[in-house]
Order: sequence, then structure tokens, then C-alpha cells
Amino acid sequence: MSDAPFTEAAEAISNATAMVITAGAGMGVDSGLPDFRGNQGFWNAYPMYERLGLSFVQAANPEHFERDPLFGWGFYGHRTNLYRATVPHRGFHILQDWIKEFDLDHFVVTSNVDGQFQKAGYAENRILEVHGSIHHLQCTVPCCRDIWPNNETISIDESVMRAESAPECPRCRRVARPNILMFGDYSWLHQRTSDQEDNFDAFLQKNSDGKLVVIEMGAGSAVPTIRNLSERLGHSNQTTVIRINPREPQIGAPHFSFSCGAVKALSGIDDIFASL
Repeated sequence: MSDAPFTEAAEAISNATAMVITAGAGMGVDSGLPDFRGNQGFWNAYPMYERLGLSFVQAANPEHFERDPLFGWGFYGHRTNLYRATVPHRGFHILQDWIKEFDLDHFVVTSNVDGQFQKAGYAENRILEVHGSIHHLQCTVPCCRDIWPNNETISIDESVMRAESAPECPRCRRVARPNILMFGDYSWLHQRTSDQEDNFDAFLQKNSDGKLVVIEMGAGSAVPTIRNLSERLGHSNQTTVIRINPREPQIGAPHFSFSCGAVKALSGIDDIFASL
């Protein structure tokens, strides 16, 4: 890849007054997190579910918490432990360096539930988690509207993907579940995410007259929430979108795309700044 796309992207970042970071599941790949692209991608990460004949959509179903809570928490407990152990990759910190260097107002919008942006040091009030967070819990029923931090220790028998115990709602003592929007989910409590949406709307209003750069990473078209947001923001003449995606980088001019992972693309842009 020539330096020209990296140079053009660097110019868009240095000329911006604010940055929106949008991220899908591919953002975590460089940190070693599994890619659930298609059933085979999911089964490569969780072979036990292939033996059970369950897809990602079927494993990530809220009904498990009602019918067989230890099985439901087998999947989500394993993911909780995985995300707690994961170290955010260098790309998270490159973006922070640009925010500081160019004095950019900024906001993160992610479909990921892994809490990696918070772990990398991004402020809680500058993050919108559109599908919720595995690091917060709610009642399965729900008996109330409470959402609380997931401070549970969850032990998993990986041979059968079952938890040894299930967290409880502190009010009614029935089973608690992650505050995540799952597939076919009718009981997800959205207030925490709604409050984040209000923060993001206020950010956009504040920066409505500025030059916005959107850096999108790892957002596929299978669940296009993040891609659609980036493109919607990109309709403004004042906004430039930089799409980073090794499989689906397509985006029309005047926006830019990089058909590689987040660390490679961000490092390439950062090298341009280093050479100036």
C-alpha cells in the first residue's frame, strides 16, 4: 500500500476539530479476541457449541437464563473472564495520542460489549455502547430497572460450557444476566445505553459546526449498526470517514478506506505524523 492514503487520512485527522471513533467486533481482533464471523468463526472459538449444534445467535439467547441459567452463564461467564484478561491493543492508544496532540473533542460509539475502551483509559461519559456491556448486570425477570456493575467471580467448566453458579439479583434473588442486548431480547434494560445516547447527541450538537473525522474499525455489514452510523455522519460536508476493515472496506468518496486491521492502519497513519 502506498503512503498516499495514509497521508490523506492524516490530513483529515489533523484538520479536524472533533473525532468520533466507531468500532465493531473486528476492533478486538488485534487484541486476540475471537472473530465470530459466521458459524465457523464462532465454532473455532467455541468448539463445544459446534458439538451441541448451536450457532452464535442461539448461544447468545436470553432464554438460556430462564430455562438453564448455568448454561447461559457458561457462555457469558467465559466471555466476562476473557474480556477481563484482555489487554487493549496499541491502536486504542494511538487514537488517544491523536486526541491529545490535535486537541480533539471526541466520542466513542461501539457495538462491542467488552469494555475495552474503558480499560484503555477512555472516559466513561464519552462512550456509547449500543448493545450494552457485559460488565454490568440486570435482573433476568426484570423485577426492577436497576443496572449494577458485574463484580462477580464466575467459574466455568469449559468441557461443557456451564457455570458453577449464577449471579443473583440483589432485590429478588432470582437469576441476574448481563445488561446486553441479545438476540430475540425483550427484557434488556436500555436506560444505561439511553443515557449514553443522550451524551452522544449532546456531543454532536456541540460540534455541529466543526470538522468531524470518523474513524471506523472492524464494523461489518452482517449487523450494520456501526457502519450505518458512520455513513450517516459522513453525509455532512464537514465530515470525513476513515473506514478500516480487512474484509469490507468499501466506502464512497470523499471518504477513505483501508483493507487491513486496526493496528496496521492506525500505525500507518501515525507513521505519517512521525515523519512530519
